[in-house]
Amino acid sequence: MTVPALLPALASPVRDAYVRLTEVHPGLRIQELSDGEPTPAGGGWVSAGELADGGPALDAFLGWDNAQILRDHARQARPDVIASMGLHRYAWPACLLFTVPWFLHRRVPRLPVHDVSIQRAVGRMAVRVKEFTCLPDDPAAQLPGARVVPDEEALRAEVRGAVAEHIAPILGGFGSRMRRGRRGLWGMATDEVVEGLWHIAHRLGEERRAIAELERLLPGATKPYVGTPGFRELSTPDGELLPTRDRAGCCLFYTVRPEDTCLTCPRTCDADRVSRLRPSG
Repeated sequence: MTVPALLPALASPVRDAYVRLTEVHPGLRIQELSDGEPTPAGGGWVSAGELADGGPALDAFLGWDNAQILRDHARQARPDVIASMGLHRYAWPACLLFTVPWFLHRRVPRLPVHDVSIQRAVGRMAVRVKEFTCLPDDPAAQLPGARVVPDEEALRAEVRGAVAEHIAPILGGFGSRMRRGRRGLWGMATDEVVEGLWHIAHRLGEERRAIAELERLLPGATKPYVGTPGFRELSTPDGELLPTRDRAGCCLFYTVRPEDTCLTCPRTCDADRVSRLRPSG
């Protein structure tokens, strides 16, 4: 029996998206685990489920951030600041596991925490995709584990749901170390969803489309997420328009380096944003 050439390419609904992600962001490589393949362990690997538990695995994970701050900035950060930075460094790539396949191929994997592991020192993640959602005209709708939804809005709801399913336990683990309530934690999660895809789309040459897609994904009142993506435009002295956004939360990096703030932090004024985006302007 001859197997159609299309089938090998569809052996995984997300493989092409993850390969493309690594092409434009080489610092992150994603390994898909097959049925029965063991989850990576040892050698710096930790499962997202262990981080969500908030025990020794999370202590070791945050120890990496503490050591990095001491090495690079020669000062001791507060425990809640270390936890905020550690959450960002996990959640930013983790959200891409969902948003990039959606953005590129309109496929949304379901990845509970026990199906994701990370080795942060070398920028690797391992995932086991058992279920995913797609649209009716997608060839991948014939694959095992496919769930078909009728339209784009239903698929956007799947993105929000899949990310929330994964991130909620993570916020529970990290949140025990942070001085933030539920809204503050979900504000950080909202920022990771938006800024991760925005960054990758810029490298793909599709920044404008990503901004429009994210505004439809998070139009406001989509709990537990906080607010909208917050995109707006800045004008340079020569009239060029530059996209920016205001974060819903803060990573607290300014407590380590008071003279420095993130480009999208509400603490960063528009004049500084323009000068940093276009130093020669």
